[in-house]
Amino acid sequence: MVVPRRDQAWLTVDLGGVRWILAFSDEGALVRYAHARGEAETEWEYETVLGSRLLDVAVPSAGMPCGVALDAADGAEHAVLFPPVAGVVPDGAAVDRNVTGTEKWGAAR
Repeated sequence: MVVPRRDQAWLTVDLGGVRWILAFSDEGALVRYAHARGEAETEWEYETVLGSRLLDVAVPSAGMPCGVALDAADGAEHAVLFPPVAGVVPDGAAVDRNVTGTEKWGAAR
């Protein structure tokens, strides 16, 4: 994945109490995002990162609920959100788990 950097950190967006790391499947997807933001003439620094590193390392170290938004400028049919929920991120970083590891919602009690 291509992950843009700003101010020496990965580009993120905070929305609804979740920090979203913006990632792109390739340079073309990042270019489309830059165009959508009106920043096509801006030089974009980025690095290539394994998706597993984002979900397994970066998300848990964010210090707040965090997920990954892939190809954010490509519309609902192509963009993908990897939210901070069990089964997507490590259980310790999932917002649908409590400290004992049981589900917060929908769990039989």
